[in-house]
Amino acid sequence: MSKKHRILVVDDEQNARDALKTILAEEGYDVAVAADGEEGLGRLVDFRPDAVLCDIRMPKKDGLELLAQARHDGHDAVFIMMTAFASIETAVQAMKAGSEDYITKPVDVSNVLVKLEKALEKRLLRQDNALLRERLRERYQFSSIVGESPELQAVFDVVKRAAPTRATVLILGESGTGKELIAQAIHEESPRRDKPFVKVNCAALSESLLESELFGHEKGSFTGAAGRREGRFELADGGTLFLDEIGDVTPSLQVKLLRVLQQREFERVGGTQTLKVDVRVVAATNKDLEALVKAQKFREDLYYRLNVVSVTLPPLRQRKSDVPALTSYFIEKYNEQHGKTVKGLAPGTLNALLSYDWPGNVRELGNVVERAVVLARGNELTSDDLPPTMRGPRPKDRSAGSLIPGATLHEIEREAILRTLEMVDGSTSRAAEVLGISVRKIQYRLKEYAQADAGTPITPHDEE
Repeated sequence: MSKKHRILVVDDEQNARDALKTILAEEGYDVAVAADGEEGLGRLVDFRPDAVLCDIRMPKKDGLELLAQARHDGHDAVFIMMTAFASIETAVQAMKAGSEDYITKPVDVSNVLVKLEKALEKRLLRQDNALLRERLRERYQFSSIVGESPELQAVFDVVKRAAPTRATVLILGESGTGKELIAQAIHEESPRRDKPFVKVNCAALSESLLESELFGHEKGSFTGAAGRREGRFELADGGTLFLDEIGDVTPSLQVKLLRVLQQREFERVGGTQTLKVDVRVVAATNKDLEALVKAQKFREDLYYRLNVVSVTLPPLRQRKSDVPALTSYFIEKYNEQHGKTVKGLAPGTLNALLSYDWPGNVRELGNVVERAVVLARGNELTSDDLPPTMRGPRPKDRSAGSLIPGATLHEIEREAILRTLEMVDGSTSRAAEVLGISVRKIQYRLKEYAQADAGTPITPHDEE
């Protein structure tokens, strides 16, 4: 046994509890005993058991009362109830109250050990799942999504207000902008966060396979259907279903999706039983759905059902001020994955990253940074670590002092902003604090530098 689990035995019969204490101790468990429910409640506090073997019929406070109080007080020990009055009613009552299992008296020692081991395994699994769930929730909170640009914050403002509702959300944007990340964040910020988040890529499957994937199928409904299978709508009941690439769904399947959104019911493929579900739908696409509606390739009524709340994720080229922070995030991520120790960017590297238009958006930036981290020879990423198409002219190795003679104020300001961003790992708020200027001014300047490097005319607006 890798861990010495703590077991509490609560029984008003001294011989029974002493016998169980001896047996369990011989099996390697740390055991405590209590003579009734009231004493057992105290031992829950000071002993903090992993599992409780508890008699149902006891004076002062019976086993079911102890179980109810333990759950109310937040104790997470698993309970196995013991009773000499074996009946279905007693077992059902115990299970409804939160007991993991029950055994009858006189107890069979081997049966006790088997059920106890299974109960402890299930408890450990629940704890692991809860930990993973918490980590997932932290990862997909809006505050954990990297980006300080006004364009991205405007998106966050809309989805934060929509998340607590059951409204359908339509996420638009180019590939690689993070639509799935936003969909997951909507789920984690909603009352459905403890229910399933189920996703389907509608472009990855043929029409027949997608229909079966969404709605399930009955045995024999088509060749290869060896048994009944639940679809994604059933699996997401109570939670959220993310329909990615919704613009690729065929017209005939659009009709069935419309029915589910309107009436929240459907039939499995090959089935006649009507199933009802409570599912919140979040859909996403990189296509222009309005244009598809006009071309009669996407149903107008389905479009309006999906488009209750819509947000458009801006491409990375429109929010270049997020590039420094995203780069810093990816460096840290891929350092951990590949066992590297890259600390930041060498002078000139950020210029190269800002000068690129990122047609693949955040996904492409992540790939570029991962490649650079893997290939880096030192503890800073240089232009030589970037793909050849992004390197551009080699930057001059110059200090702030060598830049000033003959340089314009605009050039000096640019150098100060970019060097400071490199120093503070891409955080525009920290750079603004160091330089004594506003975050908005830095964001505007980064956008201006990117447009100038790309040969794009700058659109004037108030930067303060």
